[in-house]
Amino acid sequence: MEHASRIVRAVFVGLGITALALGIAGIVLPLLPTTPFVLLAAACFARGSTKFHDWLLAHPLFGPMIVEWQEYGSIPWRTKIVAIALMSTTLGVSIVFFVEPRWLKAALTVLGLVLATWLYRVPSRDRP
Repeated sequence: MEHASRIVRAVFVGLGITALALGIAGIVLPLLPTTPFVLLAAACFARGSTKFHDWLLAHPLFGPMIVEWQEYGSIPWRTKIVAIALMSTTLGVSIVFFVEPRWLKAALTVLGLVLATWLYRVPSRDRP
């Protein structure tokens, strides 16, 4: 439901565009998770612009994930596994080849484990 104030709607649209841009960047960047940013974009667009919200829900890549989350609070099993695998791969490459300080390697490892655990624990309706 769009907000009554035009200014607030504009702020929500701006936040939604920013979140969607971060989500798209997260497809290729190791530390930016795509799914939470796309879900945030959907929430912002729902309050800022019905047009943008409907467009995002109809998007072939992002739409099904958003609908699944909004209706059931779940993420499809395949989406979770692909996200965890890509995140693990990109973090692993970053840790092995690009990061020097041991403390930063450890921090990235812990961050990756925490994100993977959280994502794994989100329910999936298509898998028990």
